[in-house]
Amino acid sequence: MAEFLIIAGRSGAGRSEAAKCLDDLGWFVIDNLPTPLISKVAELAISPGSPRTHIALVVGTESPEDTMVEIVNLQKEPNINTSVLYLTADEKTLIRRYEESRRRHPYEAEGSLRESIVAEAEAIDVLRAVADVEIDTSSINARQLGKRVKELFAIGPVGKQMQIRLVSFGYKYGLPTDVDLVMDCRFLPNPYWVRELRELTGNDEKVKQFILGEALTQDFLSKLRELLELLLPEYQEEGKSYLSIAIGCTGGRHRSVTVVNELERILAGLDYLAIASHRDLTR
Repeated sequence: MAEFLIIAGRSGAGRSEAAKCLDDLGWFVIDNLPTPLISKVAELAISPGSPRTHIALVVGTESPEDTMVEIVNLQKEPNINTSVLYLTADEKTLIRRYEESRRRHPYEAEGSLRESIVAEAEAIDVLRAVADVEIDTSSINARQLGKRVKELFAIGPVGKQMQIRLVSFGYKYGLPTDVDLVMDCRFLPNPYWVRELRELTGNDEKVKQFILGEALTQDFLSKLRELLELLLPEYQEEGKSYLSIAIGCTGGRHRSVTVVNELERILAGLDYLAIASHRDLTR
């Protein structure tokens, strides 16, 4: 079985950086592959004796409808497991990156730089809709993007088991845009209002004891476990390989951090590989 990863997304969002990381991980990477050649690469990958089992293809944004046809064809191939990684960033970030690099935007003919960025986003929305994983690079650097890609696509013995990303966040800093499920834990007692706990975080034992010692927290985690026990097998049955779950509180430093860490432990007990991160812990 060959593993195919299609890397799509907005120009300037980090497709080439993701490709470099995948190359370091041992994937056979082809950057800016012309759409008509995707099927040819697939034929070579599944031919007898092919040494390539993990292939990543970085596709451009000029012919999204044609690319979509090729993705559908790959998904029909029984000897290929196809996933789509979509990279995005907000307009302000993309404008800054293009102005700093002085590169030409592929949709430049559409008008101003902002108009070009908007036109591209609208054109490739069809690819975003079929993405298995979406990563928003607006607030992360190349090293952090590389770490995220490594967590998701490292070649190892895990096989096709669903890979789950858990992230805590603070609502005061905005919702994360690259997640599948969002849970709000602002109803839990807030350590911020306890003077000796305010400057600590959800990683500290005193805060953990304060939050997990509440009956309401245990009820929430129990119901959340039941929900995930129901959903995760169904997601896998539908062929979903990657799932991201965000847990939010007001500032992203106390309640959501503790809940995410506890959820990582719960999922491990259910034999799911989950990787926890904390977006707003240091703010």
